[in-house]
Amino acid sequence: QVQLVESGGGLVQAGGSLRLSCAVSGSRVSINAMGWYRQAPGKERELVADITAVGRPNYADSVKGRVTISRDSAKNTVVLQMNSLSPEDTAVYYCHSYRYDLWGQGTQVTVSS
Repeated sequence: QVQLVESGGGLVQAGGSLRLSCAVSGSRVSINAMGWYRQAPGKERELVADITAVGRPNYADSVKGRVTISRDSAKNTVVLQMNSLSPEDTAVYYCHSYRYDLWGQGTQVTVSS
């Protein structure tokens, strides 16, 4: 059974950084297309970044230049490094497996001004 568990969220001041991790069990990240999405209160869930099975990243325009998605095959995790955070980045961040259409439980990111 494939499971996704996010971690790394928290409270950070504007301009700060956070590193989110998605631990994958039951499948290898190196062969899966994975994504990070976020959902702010009252808004729809939106794509932040994703990475194809061959490792090609894709970013939402709102985060380009500030966010990096990567895979750590040794730890079987998908990492989202976020820099220059602003209050507009406040949301619950979810990890997603396209192959299994599976979501993690989410991790809260709060950016204070």
